[in-house]
Amino acid sequence: MAKATKPADLRAKTADELNALLLDLKHEQLNLRFQQATGQTEGQSRIRVVRREIARIKTIVAQNEKSAAGAKTSAAIS
Repeated sequence: MAKATKPADLRAKTADELNALLLDLKHEQLNLRFQQATGQTEGQSRIRVVRREIARIKTIVAQNEKSAAGAKTSAAIS
């Protein structure tokens, strides 16, 4: 990923796509940590961007789960 993804673009994705993207970002974060430990990191800012992307995706996934749970309980009450 070259640029940060906008939240609106992430909200348009399915849960499976978000989980796949999250997995890719976690692998990238791991690689960046290894590069940092060995002194081979070219851009320190990429670590921060990846960390924020992971948090952004986790937030959207949690919001989706919360809204789905709310829809189930309101349907059960009706």
